[in-house]
Amino acid sequence: MINELLEKFGIHHTHSGVYAGDWITRPEGMEIESINPSDKKPIASVMSASRKNYEQVVASAVEGFEKWRKVPAPKRGDIIRQIGAALRKNKKDLGLLITLETGKILSEGQGEVQEMIDMCDFALGLSRQLHGLTMASERKDHRLFEQWHPLGIVGIISAFNFPAAVWAWNSILAAICGDSSIWKPSTHTPVTSVAILGIVSSIMRENGHADVFSLCISEMHLAAEWIAEDRRIPLVSATGSCEMGKVLGSKVSQRLGRSLLELGGNNAAIISHSANMEQALRAVLFSAAGTAGQRCTTLRRLFLHDSIEIMFLEKLREAYRGIKVGDPWEEGVLMGPLISENAVDKMMWAIQEAKKQGGKVLTGGNRILDKGYFVEPTIILANPEMQIIQQETFAPILYVMPYHNLEDAIRYNNGVHQGLSSAIFTDSLREAEEFLSYRGSDCGLANVNIGTSGAEIGGAFGGEKDTGGGRESGSDCWKNYMRRQTCTINGGNQLQLAQGVRFDL
Repeated sequence: MINELLEKFGIHHTHSGVYAGDWITRPEGMEIESINPSDKKPIASVMSASRKNYEQVVASAVEGFEKWRKVPAPKRGDIIRQIGAALRKNKKDLGLLITLETGKILSEGQGEVQEMIDMCDFALGLSRQLHGLTMASERKDHRLFEQWHPLGIVGIISAFNFPAAVWAWNSILAAICGDSSIWKPSTHTPVTSVAILGIVSSIMRENGHADVFSLCISEMHLAAEWIAEDRRIPLVSATGSCEMGKVLGSKVSQRLGRSLLELGGNNAAIISHSANMEQALRAVLFSAAGTAGQRCTTLRRLFLHDSIEIMFLEKLREAYRGIKVGDPWEEGVLMGPLISENAVDKMMWAIQEAKKQGGKVLTGGNRILDKGYFVEPTIILANPEMQIIQQETFAPILYVMPYHNLEDAIRYNNGVHQGLSSAIFTDSLREAEEFLSYRGSDCGLANVNIGTSGAEIGGAFGGEKDTGGGRESGSDCWKNYMRRQTCTINGGNQLQLAQGVRFDL
Protein backbone atom coordinates (compact mmCIF):
# COMPACT_ATOMS: atom_id res chain seq x y z
CA MET A 1 0.00 0.00 0.00
CA ILE A 2 2.71 2.48 0.97
CA ASN A 3 4.97 1.69 -1.96
CA GLU A 4 2.10 2.18 -4.42
CA LEU A 5 1.29 5.57 -2.88
CA LEU A 6 4.89 6.71 -3.00
CA GLU A 7 5.14 5.67 -6.63
CA LYS A 8 1.94 7.51 -7.51
CA PHE A 9 3.30 10.74 -6.07
CA GLY A 10 6.75 10.22 -7.56
CA ILE A 11 8.39 9.96 -4.14
CA HIS A 12 11.61 8.00 -3.80
CA HIS A 13 12.34 6.17 -0.56
CA THR A 14 14.92 8.88 0.14
CA HIS A 15 13.50 12.02 -1.43
CA SER A 16 14.55 15.64 -1.40
CA GLY A 17 12.72 17.71 1.18
CA VAL A 18 13.73 21.03 -0.38
CA TYR A 19 11.88 22.65 -3.29
CA ALA A 20 13.04 25.96 -4.76
CA GLY A 21 11.44 26.24 -8.19
CA ASP A 22 12.57 22.64 -8.63
CA TRP A 23 13.66 19.86 -6.30
CA ILE A 24 17.16 20.32 -4.94
CA THR A 25 18.47 16.86 -5.67
CA ARG A 26 21.07 16.63 -2.92
CA PRO A 27 20.10 18.74 0.10
CA GLU A 28 22.95 18.98 2.60
CA GLY A 29 20.96 18.50 5.82
CA MET A 30 20.35 15.30 7.74
CA GLU A 31 18.07 12.49 6.61
CA ILE A 32 14.64 12.54 8.29
CA GLU A 33 12.64 9.32 8.48
CA SER A 34 8.86 9.41 8.44
CA ILE A 35 7.29 6.84 10.76
CA ASN A 36 3.80 5.36 10.52
CA PRO A 37 2.49 5.83 14.09
CA SER A 38 0.18 2.83 13.72
CA ASP A 39 2.98 0.29 13.39
CA LYS A 40 6.20 2.29 13.95
CA LYS A 41 7.45 1.26 10.52
CA PRO A 42 9.19 3.74 8.20
CA ILE A 43 7.21 5.20 5.31
CA ALA A 44 10.07 6.97 3.53
CA SER A 45 12.92 9.36 4.25
CA VAL A 46 13.56 12.92 3.11
CA MET A 47 16.80 14.84 2.96
CA SER A 48 16.55 18.11 4.88
CA ALA A 49 17.96 21.56 4.18
CA SER A 50 21.23 23.12 5.25
CA ARG A 51 21.53 26.87 5.71
CA LYS A 52 22.93 27.04 2.17
CA ASN A 53 19.87 25.23 0.84
CA TYR A 54 17.63 27.61 2.76
CA GLU A 55 19.27 30.55 1.02
CA GLN A 56 18.52 28.87 -2.30
CA VAL A 57 14.88 28.57 -1.29
CA VAL A 58 14.64 32.24 -0.30
CA ALA A 59 16.31 33.38 -3.51
CA SER A 60 13.80 31.37 -5.52
CA ALA A 61 10.87 32.75 -3.50
CA VAL A 62 12.09 36.33 -4.02
CA GLU A 63 12.28 35.77 -7.77
CA GLY A 64 8.89 34.06 -7.76
CA PHE A 65 7.27 36.96 -5.93
CA GLU A 66 8.66 39.54 -8.33
CA LYS A 67 6.98 37.77 -11.26
CA TRP A 68 3.83 36.50 -9.55
CA ARG A 69 2.73 39.85 -8.11
CA LYS A 70 2.53 41.26 -11.66
CA VAL A 71 -0.06 38.65 -12.69
CA PRO A 72 -3.62 40.09 -12.47
CA ALA A 73 -5.47 38.60 -9.51
CA PRO A 74 -8.22 36.95 -11.63
CA LYS A 75 -5.47 35.24 -13.68
CA ARG A 76 -3.89 34.06 -10.42
CA GLY A 77 -7.33 32.76 -9.48
CA ASP A 78 -7.55 30.64 -12.59
CA ILE A 79 -4.21 28.98 -11.76
CA ILE A 80 -5.38 28.31 -8.21
CA ARG A 81 -8.52 26.77 -9.73
CA GLN A 82 -6.27 24.34 -11.59
CA ILE A 83 -4.55 23.42 -8.33
CA GLY A 84 -7.96 22.67 -6.82
CA ALA A 85 -8.81 20.42 -9.75
CA ALA A 86 -5.52 18.52 -9.35
CA LEU A 87 -6.22 18.03 -5.65
CA ARG A 88 -9.68 16.68 -6.48
CA LYS A 89 -8.11 14.04 -8.73
CA ASN A 90 -5.73 13.01 -5.93
CA LYS A 91 -8.11 13.33 -2.98
CA LYS A 92 -8.41 9.63 -2.17
CA ASP A 93 -4.70 8.83 -2.42
CA LEU A 94 -3.50 11.98 -0.70
CA GLY A 95 -6.04 11.43 2.08
CA LEU A 96 -4.72 7.90 2.56
CA LEU A 97 -1.14 9.19 2.76
CA ILE A 98 -2.22 11.66 5.46
CA THR A 99 -3.87 8.78 7.33
CA LEU A 100 -0.71 6.69 7.17
CA GLU A 101 1.59 9.48 8.29
CA THR A 102 -0.56 11.13 10.99
CA GLY A 103 -2.75 8.29 12.25
CA LYS A 104 -6.01 10.05 11.31
CA ILE A 105 -8.91 7.87 10.25
CA LEU A 106 -9.66 7.75 6.52
CA SER A 107 -12.58 10.18 6.54
CA GLU A 108 -10.47 12.74 8.39
CA GLY A 109 -7.55 12.32 6.00
CA GLN A 110 -9.80 12.87 3.00
CA GLY A 111 -11.60 15.66 4.84
CA GLU A 112 -8.32 17.49 5.15
CA VAL A 113 -7.75 17.28 1.39
CA GLN A 114 -11.29 18.55 0.88
CA GLU A 115 -10.37 21.52 3.05
CA MET A 116 -7.51 22.31 0.65
CA ILE A 117 -9.92 22.07 -2.28
CA ASP A 118 -12.37 24.37 -0.50
CA MET A 119 -9.59 26.91 0.01
CA CYS A 120 -8.85 26.87 -3.73
CA ASP A 121 -12.53 27.45 -4.49
CA PHE A 122 -12.69 30.26 -1.95
CA ALA A 123 -9.54 31.88 -3.33
CA LEU A 124 -10.85 31.70 -6.89
CA GLY A 125 -13.87 33.78 -5.90
CA LEU A 126 -11.71 36.06 -3.80
CA SER A 127 -9.48 36.84 -6.78
CA ARG A 128 -12.10 39.32 -8.01
CA GLN A 129 -12.81 40.80 -4.58
CA LEU A 130 -9.45 42.08 -3.28
CA HIS A 131 -10.90 45.54 -2.94
CA GLY A 132 -10.32 48.57 -0.75
CA LEU A 133 -12.62 51.39 0.34
CA THR A 134 -13.33 54.91 -0.87
CA MET A 135 -13.86 57.43 1.93
CA ALA A 136 -15.29 60.95 1.88
CA SER A 137 -12.55 63.57 2.01
CA GLU A 138 -12.97 66.71 4.07
CA ARG A 139 -11.16 68.66 1.35
CA LYS A 140 -12.82 69.91 -1.81
CA ASP A 141 -11.82 68.15 -5.05
CA HIS A 142 -9.98 65.41 -3.15
CA ARG A 143 -10.46 61.64 -3.36
CA LEU A 144 -9.49 59.49 -0.38
CA PHE A 145 -9.27 55.74 -0.82
CA GLU A 146 -7.31 52.65 0.14
CA GLN A 147 -5.86 49.86 -1.95
CA TRP A 148 -4.12 46.57 -1.24
CA HIS A 149 -0.80 45.36 -2.65
CA PRO A 150 0.98 41.98 -2.47
CA LEU A 151 3.08 41.75 0.68
CA GLY A 152 6.07 39.57 -0.28
CA ILE A 153 7.25 36.16 0.91
CA VAL A 154 5.11 34.42 3.54
CA GLY A 155 6.81 31.95 5.86
CA ILE A 156 4.51 29.05 6.83
CA ILE A 157 5.37 26.86 9.82
CA SER A 158 2.84 24.06 10.29
CA ALA A 159 2.24 21.26 12.79
CA PHE A 160 1.82 17.51 12.25
CA ASN A 161 -1.90 17.30 13.07
CA PHE A 162 -3.05 19.16 9.95
CA PRO A 163 -0.14 18.66 7.55
CA ALA A 164 -2.12 19.76 4.48
CA ALA A 165 -5.04 22.03 5.42
CA VAL A 166 -3.12 24.61 7.45
CA TRP A 167 -0.59 25.00 4.62
CA ALA A 168 -3.49 25.64 2.23
CA TRP A 169 -5.12 28.18 4.55
CA ASN A 170 -1.97 30.23 4.33
CA SER A 171 -0.31 29.45 1.01
CA ILE A 172 -3.43 29.58 -1.16
CA LEU A 173 -4.55 32.91 0.31
CA ALA A 174 -1.00 34.24 0.05
CA ALA A 175 -0.84 33.17 -3.60
CA ILE A 176 -4.16 34.73 -4.54
CA CYS A 177 -2.91 37.96 -2.96
CA GLY A 178 0.22 37.87 -5.14
CA ASP A 179 2.69 36.49 -2.58
CA SER A 180 5.13 33.61 -2.73
CA SER A 181 5.58 31.30 0.26
CA ILE A 182 8.13 29.10 2.01
CA TRP A 183 6.77 26.11 3.93
CA LYS A 184 8.49 24.51 6.89
CA PRO A 185 6.33 21.47 7.81
CA SER A 186 6.54 19.20 10.84
CA THR A 187 9.28 16.58 10.77
CA HIS A 188 6.56 14.04 11.70
CA THR A 189 4.84 14.55 8.32
CA PRO A 190 7.50 15.27 5.69
CA VAL A 191 6.16 12.84 3.07
CA THR A 192 2.76 14.53 2.95
CA SER A 193 4.41 17.89 2.31
CA VAL A 194 6.56 16.43 -0.48
CA ALA A 195 3.46 14.90 -2.12
CA ILE A 196 1.57 18.20 -1.93
CA LEU A 197 4.43 20.20 -3.42
CA GLY A 198 4.67 17.62 -6.17
CA ILE A 199 1.02 18.14 -7.14
CA VAL A 200 1.07 21.92 -6.79
CA SER A 201 4.44 22.53 -8.46
CA SER A 202 3.43 20.63 -11.59
CA ILE A 203 0.49 23.01 -12.08
CA MET A 204 2.61 26.06 -11.35
CA ARG A 205 5.35 24.91 -13.75
CA GLU A 206 2.80 24.44 -16.54
CA ASN A 207 1.76 28.05 -16.00
CA GLY A 208 5.30 29.43 -15.90
CA HIS A 209 5.43 30.14 -12.15
CA ALA A 210 7.28 27.19 -10.63
CA ASP A 211 8.85 29.28 -7.84
CA VAL A 212 5.72 30.63 -6.09
CA PHE A 213 5.44 27.73 -3.62
CA SER A 214 8.60 26.51 -1.84
CA LEU A 215 9.37 23.76 0.66
CA CYS A 216 12.15 23.71 3.25
CA ILE A 217 12.15 20.70 5.55
CA SER A 218 14.85 20.99 8.18
CA GLU A 219 16.28 19.19 11.16
CA MET A 220 14.22 20.02 14.25
CA HIS A 221 13.17 23.70 14.19
CA LEU A 222 16.13 25.12 12.30
CA ALA A 223 14.19 26.39 9.27
CA ALA A 224 11.54 27.86 11.56
CA GLU A 225 14.22 29.93 13.29
CA TRP A 226 15.76 30.96 9.97
CA ILE A 227 12.36 32.12 8.72
CA ALA A 228 11.55 33.95 11.95
CA GLU A 229 14.81 35.92 11.84
CA ASP A 230 14.76 36.67 8.09
CA ARG A 231 13.94 40.30 7.22
CA ARG A 232 13.16 39.21 3.65
CA ILE A 233 10.04 37.48 4.95
CA PRO A 234 7.54 40.15 6.09
CA LEU A 235 4.92 37.70 7.43
CA VAL A 236 5.45 34.51 9.42
CA SER A 237 2.43 32.28 10.02
CA ALA A 238 3.15 29.66 12.68
CA THR A 239 0.94 26.88 14.02
CA GLY A 240 1.96 24.92 17.10
CA SER A 241 2.26 25.10 20.87
CA CYS A 242 2.05 28.27 22.94
CA GLU A 243 5.69 27.78 23.91
CA MET A 244 6.76 27.61 20.28
CA GLY A 245 4.74 30.71 19.44
CA LYS A 246 6.33 32.75 22.21
CA VAL A 247 9.82 31.92 20.94
CA LEU A 248 9.13 32.47 17.25
CA GLY A 249 6.87 35.48 17.81
CA SER A 250 9.62 37.14 19.82
CA LYS A 251 12.17 36.58 17.05
CA VAL A 252 9.83 38.03 14.41
CA SER A 253 8.89 41.02 16.55
CA GLN A 254 12.55 41.86 17.20
CA ARG A 255 12.90 42.65 13.50
CA LEU A 256 9.43 44.32 13.49
CA GLY A 257 7.98 41.67 11.19
CA ARG A 258 4.40 40.45 11.24
CA SER A 259 3.33 37.26 13.01
CA LEU A 260 0.17 35.26 12.45
CA LEU A 261 0.09 32.81 15.36
CA GLU A 262 -2.26 29.83 15.77
CA LEU A 263 -1.21 28.27 19.07
CA GLY A 264 -2.64 26.01 21.74
CA GLY A 265 -6.28 25.50 22.63
CA ASN A 266 -7.72 24.30 25.95
CA ASN A 267 -11.28 24.14 24.78
CA ALA A 268 -14.46 23.74 26.78
CA ALA A 269 -18.11 22.90 26.22
CA ILE A 270 -21.09 23.60 28.47
CA ILE A 271 -24.05 21.18 28.49
CA SER A 272 -27.17 22.89 29.80
CA HIS A 273 -30.08 21.00 31.38
CA SER A 274 -32.19 22.10 28.39
CA ALA A 275 -29.80 20.67 25.76
CA ASN A 276 -30.66 18.02 23.18
CA MET A 277 -28.74 15.24 24.90
CA GLU A 278 -28.27 13.01 21.87
CA GLN A 279 -26.94 15.93 19.84
CA ALA A 280 -24.61 16.98 22.64
CA LEU A 281 -23.37 13.42 23.17
CA ARG A 282 -22.37 12.95 19.52
CA ALA A 283 -20.66 16.33 19.45
CA VAL A 284 -18.69 15.67 22.63
CA LEU A 285 -17.61 12.27 21.33
CA PHE A 286 -16.11 13.65 18.10
CA SER A 287 -14.70 16.82 19.66
CA ALA A 288 -12.95 14.91 22.45
CA ALA A 289 -11.83 11.70 20.71
CA GLY A 290 -11.58 12.71 17.06
CA THR A 291 -8.02 12.75 15.68
CA ALA A 292 -7.07 10.99 18.95
CA GLY A 293 -7.39 14.31 20.75
CA GLN A 294 -4.67 15.88 18.62
CA ARG A 295 -6.53 18.92 17.28
CA CYS A 296 -5.99 22.44 18.55
CA THR A 297 -9.80 22.56 18.78
CA THR A 298 -10.12 19.26 20.68
CA LEU A 299 -12.60 19.35 23.56
CA ARG A 300 -10.59 19.04 26.77
CA ARG A 301 -12.96 20.41 29.44
CA LEU A 302 -16.66 19.55 29.75
CA PHE A 303 -19.01 21.36 32.14
CA LEU A 304 -22.26 19.52 32.88
CA HIS A 305 -25.25 21.08 34.60
CA ASP A 306 -25.55 19.29 37.93
CA SER A 307 -29.11 18.16 37.19
CA ILE A 308 -27.97 16.05 34.20
CA GLU A 309 -24.44 15.16 35.32
CA ILE A 310 -25.03 11.54 36.33
CA MET A 311 -27.28 10.75 33.36
CA PHE A 312 -25.01 12.34 30.77
CA LEU A 313 -21.86 10.81 32.22
CA GLU A 314 -23.42 7.35 32.09
CA LYS A 315 -24.26 7.82 28.40
CA LEU A 316 -20.83 9.28 27.68
CA ARG A 317 -18.98 6.40 29.34
CA GLU A 318 -21.06 3.92 27.37
CA ALA A 319 -20.27 5.78 24.14
CA TYR A 320 -16.56 5.81 24.95
CA ARG A 321 -16.61 2.06 25.37
CA GLY A 322 -17.94 1.86 21.81
CA ILE A 323 -15.01 3.78 20.28
CA LYS A 324 -13.02 1.37 18.18
CA VAL A 325 -9.28 2.07 18.42
CA GLY A 326 -6.99 0.63 15.78
CA ASP A 327 -5.36 1.04 12.39
CA PRO A 328 -6.97 4.22 11.05
CA TRP A 329 -7.36 2.90 7.49
CA GLU A 330 -9.60 0.04 8.65
CA GLU A 331 -13.40 0.23 8.35
CA GLY A 332 -15.16 1.09 11.60
CA VAL A 333 -12.12 2.48 13.41
CA LEU A 334 -12.89 5.84 15.06
CA MET A 335 -9.57 6.57 16.72
CA GLY A 336 -6.05 5.92 15.49
CA PRO A 337 -2.75 6.30 17.35
CA LEU A 338 -1.00 9.28 18.84
CA ILE A 339 1.82 10.68 16.74
CA SER A 340 4.79 9.43 18.80
CA GLU A 341 6.04 7.71 21.92
CA ASN A 342 6.67 11.13 23.43
CA ALA A 343 2.99 12.01 22.95
CA VAL A 344 1.98 8.80 24.75
CA ASP A 345 4.35 9.58 27.63
CA LYS A 346 2.90 13.07 28.01
CA MET A 347 -0.61 11.67 28.15
CA MET A 348 0.30 9.11 30.82
CA TRP A 349 2.05 11.80 32.85
CA ALA A 350 -1.01 14.08 32.68
CA ILE A 351 -3.29 11.27 33.86
CA GLN A 352 -1.04 10.57 36.85
CA GLU A 353 -0.93 14.27 37.70
CA ALA A 354 -4.73 14.48 37.50
CA LYS A 355 -5.01 11.58 39.96
CA LYS A 356 -2.58 13.26 42.36
CA GLN A 357 -4.65 16.44 42.22
CA GLY A 358 -7.90 14.66 43.08
CA GLY A 359 -9.14 13.59 39.66
CA LYS A 360 -10.90 10.25 39.18
CA VAL A 361 -10.48 8.25 35.97
CA LEU A 362 -13.94 7.13 34.87
CA THR A 363 -12.91 5.32 31.70
CA GLY A 364 -9.70 4.67 29.78
CA GLY A 365 -6.43 5.96 31.14
CA ASN A 366 -4.09 3.33 29.71
CA ARG A 367 -1.77 2.87 26.78
CA ILE A 368 -2.69 0.02 24.48
CA LEU A 369 0.26 -2.33 24.19
CA ASP A 370 0.09 -2.81 20.46
CA LYS A 371 2.45 -2.30 17.57
CA GLY A 372 1.86 1.47 17.44
CA TYR A 373 1.29 4.48 19.69
CA PHE A 374 -2.25 3.61 20.73
CA VAL A 375 -4.01 4.79 23.89
CA GLU A 376 -7.46 4.56 25.39
CA PRO A 377 -9.70 7.64 25.15
CA THR A 378 -9.98 8.85 28.73
CA ILE A 379 -12.59 10.61 30.86
CA ILE A 380 -11.51 12.12 34.19
CA LEU A 381 -13.91 13.53 36.78
CA ALA A 382 -12.22 16.74 37.88
CA ASN A 383 -12.77 20.10 39.53
CA PRO A 384 -12.00 23.55 38.08
CA GLU A 385 -9.25 24.20 40.61
CA MET A 386 -7.02 21.35 39.47
CA GLN A 387 -3.80 22.77 38.04
CA ILE A 388 -3.49 20.08 35.36
CA ILE A 389 -6.55 21.37 33.49
CA GLN A 390 -4.77 24.69 32.95
CA GLN A 391 -2.46 23.05 30.45
CA GLU A 392 -3.21 21.53 27.08
CA THR A 393 -2.26 17.86 26.81
CA PHE A 394 -2.36 16.91 23.12
CA ALA A 395 -4.16 13.62 23.70
CA PRO A 396 -7.70 12.23 24.18
CA ILE A 397 -8.19 13.29 27.81
CA LEU A 398 -11.54 14.85 28.72
CA TYR A 399 -11.91 16.53 32.12
CA VAL A 400 -15.56 16.58 33.25
CA MET A 401 -16.87 18.99 35.89
CA PRO A 402 -20.34 19.92 37.18
CA TYR A 403 -21.78 23.43 37.39
CA HIS A 404 -25.01 24.94 38.70
CA ASN A 405 -25.17 28.53 37.42
CA LEU A 406 -24.42 29.50 33.80
CA GLU A 407 -22.30 32.40 35.07
CA ASP A 408 -20.03 29.91 36.84
CA ALA A 409 -19.78 27.73 33.73
CA ILE A 410 -18.77 30.70 31.57
CA ARG A 411 -16.22 31.72 34.20
CA TYR A 412 -14.79 28.20 34.14
CA ASN A 413 -14.77 28.26 30.33
CA ASN A 414 -12.76 31.49 30.37
CA GLY A 415 -10.55 30.48 33.29
CA VAL A 416 -7.55 29.22 31.29
CA HIS A 417 -4.74 31.03 29.48
CA GLN A 418 -5.76 29.74 26.04
CA GLY A 419 -8.77 31.05 24.13
CA LEU A 420 -9.39 29.15 20.91
CA SER A 421 -12.71 27.25 20.73
CA SER A 422 -15.78 26.94 22.93
CA ALA A 423 -19.33 25.61 22.78
CA ILE A 424 -22.62 25.55 24.60
CA PHE A 425 -25.45 23.08 24.15
CA THR A 426 -28.78 24.57 25.09
CA ASP A 427 -32.32 25.08 23.82
CA SER A 428 -32.57 28.31 25.81
CA LEU A 429 -32.27 31.42 23.67
CA ARG A 430 -31.25 33.43 26.73
CA GLU A 431 -28.40 31.05 27.55
CA ALA A 432 -27.20 31.00 23.95
CA GLU A 433 -27.20 34.79 23.73
CA GLU A 434 -25.44 35.11 27.08
CA PHE A 435 -22.71 32.74 25.90
CA LEU A 436 -22.19 34.74 22.71
CA SER A 437 -22.35 38.16 24.37
CA TYR A 438 -19.43 40.26 25.60
CA ARG A 439 -20.04 38.65 29.00
CA GLY A 440 -19.76 35.17 27.52
CA SER A 441 -17.01 33.10 25.94
CA ASP A 442 -13.68 34.88 25.51
CA CYS A 443 -12.59 32.52 22.72
CA GLY A 444 -12.06 33.25 19.05
CA LEU A 445 -14.58 30.52 18.18
CA ALA A 446 -17.90 30.29 20.03
CA ASN A 447 -20.46 27.68 18.97
CA VAL A 448 -24.04 26.90 19.93
CA ASN A 449 -25.25 23.31 19.63
CA ILE A 450 -22.17 22.12 17.74
CA GLY A 451 -18.86 20.92 19.15
CA THR A 452 -15.54 22.71 19.45
CA SER A 453 -13.98 20.89 16.46
CA GLY A 454 -14.71 21.02 12.75
CA ALA A 455 -14.63 24.69 11.70
CA GLU A 456 -15.63 25.59 8.14
CA ILE A 457 -13.18 27.48 5.94
CA GLY A 458 -15.61 30.35 5.30
CA GLY A 459 -15.11 31.84 8.75
CA ALA A 460 -11.98 33.35 10.24
CA PHE A 461 -10.18 30.73 12.33
CA GLY A 462 -8.13 31.62 15.39
CA GLY A 463 -8.16 32.45 19.07
CA GLU A 464 -7.35 34.94 21.80
CA LYS A 465 -4.98 35.14 24.77
CA ASP A 466 -2.17 32.56 24.61
CA THR A 467 -3.67 31.12 21.44
CA GLY A 468 -1.92 33.99 19.69
CA GLY A 469 -4.63 36.22 18.26
CA GLY A 470 -4.11 35.11 14.65
CA ARG A 471 -6.89 34.62 12.09
CA GLU A 472 -6.61 32.34 9.07
CA SER A 473 -8.80 30.84 6.35
CA GLY A 474 -12.04 32.66 5.44
CA SER A 475 -13.81 35.97 6.02
CA ASP A 476 -11.37 38.86 5.42
CA CYS A 477 -8.25 36.95 6.53
CA TRP A 478 -6.75 37.69 3.10
CA LYS A 479 -5.83 41.11 4.44
CA ASN A 480 -3.08 39.48 6.54
CA TYR A 481 -1.24 38.63 3.33
CA MET A 482 -1.34 42.10 1.75
CA ARG A 483 -0.18 45.60 2.61
CA ARG A 484 -2.74 48.36 2.90
CA GLN A 485 -2.04 51.69 1.22
CA THR A 486 -4.10 54.82 1.90
CA CYS A 487 -4.17 57.17 -1.09
CA THR A 488 -5.26 60.80 -1.49
CA ILE A 489 -5.61 62.44 -4.89
CA ASN A 490 -5.98 66.20 -5.26
CA GLY A 491 -7.98 66.85 -8.40
CA GLY A 492 -8.16 70.62 -7.88
CA ASN A 493 -5.81 73.56 -8.45
CA GLN A 494 -5.36 74.55 -4.81
CA LEU A 495 -3.25 72.90 -2.10
CA GLN A 496 -5.49 72.36 0.88
CA LEU A 497 -4.24 71.05 4.21
CA ALA A 498 -6.32 68.77 6.43
CA GLN A 499 -7.89 69.92 9.68
CA GLY A 500 -7.96 73.49 8.41
CA VAL A 501 -4.23 73.99 8.95
CA ARG A 502 -2.79 77.10 7.24
CA PHE A 503 0.83 77.35 6.14
CA ASP A 504 0.95 80.45 3.96
CA LEU A 505 4.18 82.01 2.79
